[in-house]
Amino acid sequence: MRVLLTGASSGIGKDMAKILNKKGYDLVLVARDKEKLSNVKNELEKDNNGNKIEIISMDLSIEENCLELCNDVKDVDILINNAGFGDCGAFSKTDLNKEIKMIKTNIVAYHILMKEYLKEMKERGSGKILNVASIAGFMPGPLMATYYATKAYIVRLSEAVREELKKEKSNVKISILCPGPVETNFNNVANVKFKLREANSFDVAKYAIEKMEKGKFYIVPGLDVKLARLGAKIFPANIVSKVTYRVQKRKLNG
Repeated sequence: MRVLLTGASSGIGKDMAKILNKKGYDLVLVARDKEKLSNVKNELEKDNNGNKIEIISMDLSIEENCLELCNDVKDVDILINNAGFGDCGAFSKTDLNKEIKMIKTNIVAYHILMKEYLKEMKERGSGKILNVASIAGFMPGPLMATYYATKAYIVRLSEAVREELKKEKSNVKISILCPGPVETNFNNVANVKFKLREANSFDVAKYAIEKMEKGKFYIVPGLDVKLARLGAKIFPANIVSKVTYRVQKRKLNG
């Protein structure tokens, strides 16, 4: 079984690579930072079962790179779209170039890889896709407006494709991972400091892989995150926005 995993050099992606490696999957690991990616490979090779580990240093915010990846890496049994980052601040003040890069990484790259590998999987009659979204995908996110919007896109796209696959009686399965705050480098890139309890990255990764293998669609680790998702469904968007604003404001004042 061959897994293509993006954003594999740190955080949840790195932990997923460790877990999949232990399980004996062949891995194609993708990230921008070549040095970090090489370190991950070296670490995994000390503790694997003879499975193959390939690394590809690539910036997935560039559309042509995504298409090149799809052309170069074939016969993927599991696609894990995990690359992504965020930013924090008032929408009128955040950096436009960073936001455009975020949209290209968090949305466009997911969209291209998901579409291209889904076609291959449907033709073969098997395969799994795990899109790493966020609890943010279920609610508006003032002070992190662009990031929340990118995750909402992934949630809605995945939900729609899931229904298409069900109607087609396809054996291809799709899942979305929707964690809350996680102990990763995300906070440094997004310029935030969480005062909320952060989940352990390895625990989230392990939970995600277990549920994905079982074909579960919504993967929401942690009771508090499950309750947050329920609250986002029950309460009107304007109420959720006010609560989210207060949470984000505390992050900025971290």
